[in-house]
Amino acid sequence: MKPGKRGLTRLIHAFGYSVQGLGAAWKFEAAFRQEVTMALVLIPGAFLLAQNHIELALLISSVFWVLIAELVNSAVEAVVDRTGSEMHELSGRAKDIASAVVLLSLILLVVVWGIVAYHRFVGS
Repeated sequence: MKPGKRGLTRLIHAFGYSVQGLGAAWKFEAAFRQEVTMALVLIPGAFLLAQNHIELALLISSVFWVLIAELVNSAVEAVVDRTGSEMHELSGRAKDIASAVVLLSLILLVVVWGIVAYHRFVGS
């Protein structure tokens, strides 16, 4: 086995790297800042809208999926941009697919929130 960080030390360092990643996304990605702002509104709203714990979990998890998708999109963009500035079909495809992940997560959020809101205010 290769020597390195193990156990609690590894976990502490991994947590630190994750916090650095969140900080980088906040600093360099306007879309991430917008989505965090959206999350700060929607998550408290989820507690008002949800009528049970399942709805609450669905509402909150759909918000987190958007944040996760944006982080993945930002990571893909950073790696592609790092490899070179010349246009390449595969680079464009990677960025487009990562962007599609964000779009699908936003559609999921709208569908979940729409279904829960409809059930709450219109259906029974």
